[in-house]
Amino acid sequence: MQDSVSQPPSGDRQAESHPPPRLRRSPGWQKLRDSAASYVAVALGSIVGGVARYLASVLFASQFGSSFPWATLFVNIVGSFIIGFYATLTGPDGRLLVSPQQRQFVMVGFCGGLTTFSAFSLDTLRLVQSGSAATAALNLLISVIGWLLAVWLGHLAAARLNRL
Repeated sequence: MQDSVSQPPSGDRQAESHPPPRLRRSPGWQKLRDSAASYVAVALGSIVGGVARYLASVLFASQFGSSFPWATLFVNIVGSFIIGFYATLTGPDGRLLVSPQQRQFVMVGFCGGLTTFSAFSLDTLRLVQSGSAATAALNLLISVIGWLLAVWLGHLAAARLNRL
């Protein structure tokens, strides 16, 4: 008489055996992988932000000329809004849970590539050197107020979204 549960033939026993256990990676490898992912996220975000800044400068120059640094003003205000919005939306009390690499992509990479304090400084210096000190002062005033207002509005918009 045979059991109701039969043993598989000997050749099938090997197919049923469990695969060898995975080698455990040391914590050092995990840290290295996470660091590399962060560098890649920042680099890719910088590429996207830098290209967006370049496109804005081409668009604004073709539409408004180069007598005032409209593109720099625009990208810095938009970037300030984005960083304020995203920092609040993805922060500890935020509505959106994202990985550290996603935050680094947007906040360090994209916003860093998009916004440009160095271009702002150079634009303002060139205005002063060309004898347009009043325009340079206006650029300084509008920029600083615009950046602070934009980051605050971005924060408020995300905080409101977090409460929904």
